[in-house]
Amino acid sequence: MTHPAETFRALHIKGDPFIMVNVWDRGTAKMMQSMGAKALATSSAAHAFTMGRPDGGTISRDEALAHAAEILSVVTVPVQGDFENGFGDDPDTCAETVRLAAEVGLAGICIEDISTEGFDAYDFDLAVERIKASADAARNLPHDFVLTARADGILRQRYDLDETIRRLQAFEAAGADCLYAPLPAKMNDLAQICSATNAPVNALVAGSYAQQPLKAFAEIGIARISLGSSLANICQKAIHDAANAMLDHGDFEPLLAGIKGGKINALLK
Repeated sequence: MTHPAETFRALHIKGDPFIMVNVWDRGTAKMMQSMGAKALATSSAAHAFTMGRPDGGTISRDEALAHAAEILSVVTVPVQGDFENGFGDDPDTCAETVRLAAEVGLAGICIEDISTEGFDAYDFDLAVERIKASADAARNLPHDFVLTARADGILRQRYDLDETIRRLQAFEAAGADCLYAPLPAKMNDLAQICSATNAPVNALVAGSYAQQPLKAFAEIGIARISLGSSLANICQKAIHDAANAMLDHGDFEPLLAGIKGGKINALLK
């Protein structure tokens, strides 16, 4: 029987990106699978929102693992864990996070190169060591596991495109299976990242990148599309706008824009 991680790995084809939908509970997971998603991922931000917390290091490893297990309990497609910085600064902690993630059934996780304390980028050598330890742990598992290494310093404006590429190349050499630099300034920057690396590259669709069609990502060699908290943010906006209309203006009309309950029921069966 094929392990979900093997199925997940096979989806990563440069120039033929699949959409990995970030979900945040059993309901959204079942709905996205019913609608045809080939793979799912957790979202640390969306998960934090459901816990009444802001994004950014507010979820513990135990909470993330339990959350992932809930999602895995209702779907059959591969699921990746959005595990922020691996829940620790040191390489050994990242390696243990990989082992624990595999135990709950995740097909892979992503690990960022920034700390949750101030969101500063780790020094280059430590950043690479963390990915190497994680990759070594993944390769010593009894089954496949897809490790995604993230260069989040570009998102946090901690370093430039050249340093992003240098880190991603080093992460690939250290054993990362997939590479990810969230939201570089321009689409051309993302194209340079794809050209400078051999491993599959993930693109985050948020902000201006949501204005690009799937075909545009395929043309520059992207292998995977993720949504981060973008889908969750749509839900939060709908709730915010409807509540604002009701509570501030006594207007219930936004409630008419909702999907019918019967349609939701059908997708969740």
